[in-house]
Amino acid sequence: LQRMLSIAVEVDRSPTCSSRKIANEIFPFILNIPLRSQREALLNTMESHVLRCRLLELLFQHSCNVPSTSSMSLDKVLYFLSHCSVLLHFEDETAVWQRWDEMLQYLSLLLLSYQSVIQAFLFAENLWSSLSDRMDFIIQKAKTRHQESDIISHLDIQLKMEDFTGRMQEVLGQPLPSSIQEKLVMLQ
Repeated sequence: LQRMLSIAVEVDRSPTCSSRKIANEIFPFILNIPLRSQREALLNTMESHVLRCRLLELLFQHSCNVPSTSSMSLDKVLYFLSHCSVLLHFEDETAVWQRWDEMLQYLSLLLLSYQSVIQAFLFAENLWSSLSDRMDFIIQKAKTRHQESDIISHLDIQLKMEDFTGRMQEVLGQPLPSSIQEKLVMLQ
């Protein structure tokens, strides 16, 4: 399935459009997966970084009270950190901190997928290009151009992380578990 999804994204004339269509079809099913281990298995084995990035973006948009209208960028990852709530509520026996832990895991995965997409395709706008057109850009060794929203400062990151940590501690009412602290350091 993962290989088929990857091929479906790549063979289309416009990988961004095809990944958006496929993600919109798959997303309702992800919302109905009851176990974290099953959701993680699906997302971790996804071969297409473009598709995984789209699915995770949809998941975080779904968890925000006010969804962002901006395109995917590092600034949008910080937006999700500041505005998303705990994602899925299937397992009643799951502690609240474990739901936050899952959210941080997916946020890190989103960041890694986004970085892979940018590195693999050289230009963000090349995601609209077919695979053969993108190969021409790679052969020409074009330099990477970043979107303005991909340029974020260390201060922005630090402030968003502090805000998130304070919000999470308020919700949990206790010190952060070590697994969450590790994920925060990794994300930062």
